[in-house]
Amino acid sequence: MMRRIDLRGAADGGPTDYRAAVPRAEFDIEAATHAVRPILEAVRTRGLEAIREYSERFDGVVVDDLRVSPEAMRTALDELDPAIRAGLEESVRRLRATCAAELEQDVTTDLGPGARVTHRKVPVGRVGLYVPGGLAPLVSSVLMNAVPAQTAGVGSIALASPPQKDFGGSVHPTILAACALLGIDEVYAVGGAQAIAMFAYGVSTGSTTGGTDSTAGRTDSTVVCAKVDLVTGPGNIYVVTAKRLLKGEIGIDSEAGPTEIAILADDTAQASYVAADLVSQAEHDPLAAAVLVTPSERLADEVLVELDKQVFATKHTDRIRTSLSGVQSGVVLVDDLEQGLEVVDAYAAEHLEIHTEDAAAWAARVRNAGAIFVGPHAPVSLGDYCAGSNHVLPTGGCACHSSGLSVRAFTKSVHVVEYSREGLDEVAGHVVTLAEAEDLPGHGAAVKVRFA
Repeated sequence: MMRRIDLRGAADGGPTDYRAAVPRAEFDIEAATHAVRPILEAVRTRGLEAIREYSERFDGVVVDDLRVSPEAMRTALDELDPAIRAGLEESVRRLRATCAAELEQDVTTDLGPGARVTHRKVPVGRVGLYVPGGLAPLVSSVLMNAVPAQTAGVGSIALASPPQKDFGGSVHPTILAACALLGIDEVYAVGGAQAIAMFAYGVSTGSTTGGTDSTAGRTDSTVVCAKVDLVTGPGNIYVVTAKRLLKGEIGIDSEAGPTEIAILADDTAQASYVAADLVSQAEHDPLAAAVLVTPSERLADEVLVELDKQVFATKHTDRIRTSLSGVQSGVVLVDDLEQGLEVVDAYAAEHLEIHTEDAAAWAARVRNAGAIFVGPHAPVSLGDYCAGSNHVLPTGGCACHSSGLSVRAFTKSVHVVEYSREGLDEVAGHVVTLAEAEDLPGHGAAVKVRFA
């Protein structure tokens, strides 16, 4: 079911490009760009009309009111299974605790008499959260996006999720219930690239060009969804492409693609655990990546036997088999854990599990991973729901330079500079000298005039 990639002895000939040796699924970004760009332009110029057309074309529903009513959300919460509600509440409790601990405070530095710089953390003014609803209603993504935004102090939060044909063109009721639980009352039944465009440009009734600018001076327009400053949340290739194309118009968290798991394991690993964890991520998407890196051929054999048992005993067999047999998945054989560490660091997985002797020591040496799960009792699915960590993480190798979603994503830094005459006088000569060195005499004059 999973192919084998034998890297044993690969280092004997010198440095090896391990990232290329463990390929990922191929995405036709160019084709997606050609498909998405007209959608963005249509929403920008035709606003509400375009969104309704795309909802009918892509989701098979006719949506009259994009915004979900507060009554519908209250009903969804009232009718939510008590066990699901309890799980959501515990997940929120743990996530709020870790988010509060990550919240940065202002830092003030005194550089001399009358010379002070404050590094101030300011929450983003308005954010748009995207929650997928295609192959599965990812209710946990509501929490992972909303809780850090709320903890950061974001004053205006909107959420979009695809309209569901089975629920009368509204958002999936479990997602609505989670929104109600968190006090998010601005929810839109809009999916795909058109949802990202709605957030980026804003949408008004009676407007021919979406966005707040188009409504200026008009009396026949009502804002349906105001433009946001930042969009976060995972999505399919069209959502990711829309975020890429609109970056600059709005801030984005990342270009998160299909989920991926890498597992570094040795002879001490339990094959049934490893197989179950590979399956757990493969069931997300046929393009999901599942990679086992091990120096143990015995473990590799046992895991493959376990996969044959477990895949056919689970619900989404076809989806999982497609993922595990794809080019993006495989069992990577290495000489030892040192080489294995090099491989997983180069791969830079969204999720990395360590199933080895002294797992914490190996985990401490990892540089590149969205999140690291240490030992046999920390499966990725724990992080998806109730670990207290965030599951919106960098994919596609981006963990080598990017971080997962956190409170920091919803804040920005501002330097506040406070200098007295005495403080300025101490460095005035340096400012004038450096300004002249850059042939910008006006810069220096702005200082000298204060001492004329």
